Amino acid sequence: MRLTKCGHSCVRVEHGGTTLVLDPGVFTEADAVDGADAVLITHEHPDHFHPDHLRRTDARIFTIAAVAAQIRDQSPDLAERVTVVAPGEAFDAGTIPVTAVGELHAVIHPELPRFDNSGYLLTLGDTTVFHPGDALTGPGRPVDVLLAPVCAPWMKASEGIDFARSVAAPRNVAIHDRVYSEAGLGIVDGHFGRFLGAAGLDYVRLADGADL
Repeated sequence: MRLTKCGHSCVRVEHGGTTLVLDPGVFTEADAVDGADAVLITHEHPDHFHPDHLRRTDARIFTIAAVAAQIRDQSPDLAERVTVVAPGEAFDAGTIPVTAVGELHAVIHPELPRFDNSGYLLTLGDTTVFHPGDALTGPGRPVDVLLAPVCAPWMKASEGIDFARSVAAPRNVAIHDRVYSEAGLGIVDGHFGRFLGAAGLDYVRLADGADL
């Protein structure tokens, strides 16, 4: 397995001859999708979903109904490549088994409507990787690598730490990290490292383009 951080919440995973790209949004360089066999999109927000990136590849697109509807309305040239997945559904993206997890975005503010969101649990041989999108909904099973949101308008650092501890993945890779400045990220990295380390869990924030 090769896992590459591609900016904010975008991660590129290569395994068994298949390349998946998750959540290539506006904070991600377009070439993150080059050579992809499939693109998985958790929800409709532009930091996770950017139609121009999808036009750069002919990969299949797996996503939830809300995103599929937006593609049909605003980017119909992409619609024929879209496969809609439902909460709890298991499917194959190339040779990689995937399960959709959860169905709602975290609460941004009580007075705002909830957006739909599904995380994705990837099975890469003997290794499982979980990308939650913009939610703190766990997969309900052991995970080897958690792609852990570390800063967001909808989350306190303490909530992110508690979510990562509840999932209890031995390895935690920071995502959703373009909201804070580098100074702020230094603080949050210290908190995640301290609390996850005390629980015997590894934490790392990869630079864009770096591999796990």
